[in-house]
Amino acid sequence: MDTSNHQLPGLFRQLGLADDAAAMRAFIASHPLPPGASLAEAPFWSAAQASFLRQALECDAEWSEAVDELAVLLQQGES
Repeated sequence: MDTSNHQLPGLFRQLGLADDAAAMRAFIASHPLPPGASLAEAPFWSAAQASFLRQALECDAEWSEAVDELAVLLQQGES
């Protein structure tokens, strides 16, 4: 089974964001998520992006692992 589309670069593409390594690092560095904050409720997402993230987590969708990884990376950017 090919899950390559459901890794972090694929998630960035799905969210309409640049998915090259430098762009992902820059996004993560400039969008810190405070510990305990909900990723989908972060103020920097559009309504469509937030809805996608919420659905991916609520439905334990194929994207949920990549969404969790992004949340962790954004929280680490806060520290």
